[in-house]
Amino acid sequence: MPQIHTTTQLKRQHWIDIVFRNTTRFFAFIVLALLLGILLSLLLGSLPSIKAYGFGFLFSADWNPVTEKFGALVPIFGTLVTSFIALLIGIPVSFGIALFLTELSPAWLRRPLGTAIELLAGIPSIIYGMWGLFVFAPAFAEHVQPWLQATFGDAPYVGMLVQGPFMGIGMLTAGIILAIMVIPFIASVMRDVFELVPPMLKESAYGLGSTTWEVVRNIVLPYTKTGVVGGIMLGLGRALGETMAVTFVIGNAHNLSASLFMPGNSIASALANEFTEAVGDLYTSALVELGLILFFITFVVLSISKILLLQLAKQEGKGN
Repeated sequence: MPQIHTTTQLKRQHWIDIVFRNTTRFFAFIVLALLLGILLSLLLGSLPSIKAYGFGFLFSADWNPVTEKFGALVPIFGTLVTSFIALLIGIPVSFGIALFLTELSPAWLRRPLGTAIELLAGIPSIIYGMWGLFVFAPAFAEHVQPWLQATFGDAPYVGMLVQGPFMGIGMLTAGIILAIMVIPFIASVMRDVFELVPPMLKESAYGLGSTTWEVVRNIVLPYTKTGVVGGIMLGLGRALGETMAVTFVIGNAHNLSASLFMPGNSIASALANEFTEAVGDLYTSALVELGLILFFITFVVLSISKILLLQLAKQEGKGN
């Protein structure tokens, strides 16, 4: 027999629903308030620098605490270039790992390999930085950088990217270390969304004679494109804000160079290295403005990814 609720029970349930709804709304607004508070504090802290340098701060490569001449061009350039290198390496490797785990791996290997990849995501960034400085950088300088320069040094446009001494540390090294760090995140997300594809869809395609690549391209990727883009954005967010690992291997030099072998700087590493040693209001404000710029870059990246996801959603169901 259906349960009959009394008037008292209905009123009690109504008040419980109101409390639950308002509590969840309160928590949601707390997150928004924290975000606005962080933005406001960054704006207030960077006002002296904004008033002193204006928009020229974004395009100046100067960074001299003695003369109080500061510019954000070198950290911005380093942040964007190292993140781009990380995604350029990390996306295809992550895609290959996820594809192997979901479509090609033997059943006995799938679980231990997936667990190993997830464990890589849990390694602290400072461990990656120490390994990059003491193990990867010397080997990279001795074996990889000479080969890159000998192979591509005379090529037009590409040659200028591999000029300079073989120091091991630099922009390219930082990008590779970042790639190693973001691969577990992107690969884990891709693997999870690939596993959500209904087996019947893939089996039907295989039954019609499709190859593994055709199934992935025509069935798996269209079905999971939103999750794939989300995983890539997760990796990009990790690369943009990474601090300790980049600080160890990027060189921490406020120099602007076309060569990826040369030391550089990123916004996060500049903040980590100099914030505790900043003397004077203008020096501190310049560093806070760097944080504001990183906040803005992250916001723009997330906005672009959201627009991309909306465009993908609009194209669903349309023919090629």
